Amino acid sequence: MIRQASLAGARYDFSGRVAVVSGGMGGLGQAITKCLMDAGASVAVWDARADLTQAAGALAYPPERISLHKVDITDEAAVVAAAKETVSKFGHIDTLVNNAGILGPVVDTWEHTAEQFRRVLDVNLVGAFICIRVLVPWLMKNASGPWRARIVNVASIQGKEGMPQASAYAASKAGLIALTKTLGKELADSGILVNAITPAAVMTDMSLEITQERMQSILARIPMGRFLLSEEVAAQVMWLCSADCSFATGAVFDLSGGRATY
Repeated sequence: MIRQASLAGARYDFSGRVAVVSGGMGGLGQAITKCLMDAGASVAVWDARADLTQAAGALAYPPERISLHKVDITDEAAVVAAAKETVSKFGHIDTLVNNAGILGPVVDTWEHTAEQFRRVLDVNLVGAFICIRVLVPWLMKNASGPWRARIVNVASIQGKEGMPQASAYAASKAGLIALTKTLGKELADSGILVNAITPAAVMTDMSLEITQERMQSILARIPMGRFLLSEEVAAQVMWLCSADCSFATGAVFDLSGGRATY
């Protein structure tokens, strides 16, 4: 029997905040965007999907508080352009949620082509780096604000433990964890807090890429006996972006239902 979660929902006031959410129209991205906007933030959704406007139809928010940008985060020029458009609309950026990612082939490591392996790292790790590289100068301009500036990197429990037939994905997320720890140290006295989360499996569109048998195998690894909810991921991101999180940086927060062993 798969147990369900019950969310109470902490309340935050993010009025005046401006966040960039990469992969903002995916399952996790929409939940994160919704929570940020419900708390009063303005959000720039950066996403590579072609049907971005149609997908955003479910987000019934005032157009003055949301902007949609079709962005390939592996293209630095496209990220620079999206950053300029975001600042032009909202005036500043104080929060970055690096959420965009792809799963890649579900095959043994030696069955990946080099091109497939590089593509996963390029989106999940290099793309996050490019967003950081482009946006940190903008974040620094708001690092002394009442909430300070924030970077939250969405990694994965697979980045800590590995996962059979997911070597590219696990390696990319392990790299994102290391990037978080390094950047957290580099920016520790800047007013920008940098943290990562390592979720276990969430039932999003990405889950449709794997078989039912593999899904059950993943579920069996979670002691709580259920999959993580996208709303639970968003709740953790909200705390990391809030003033309540004031001394954590370069840290990694598990959302594993007891799966994590360290």
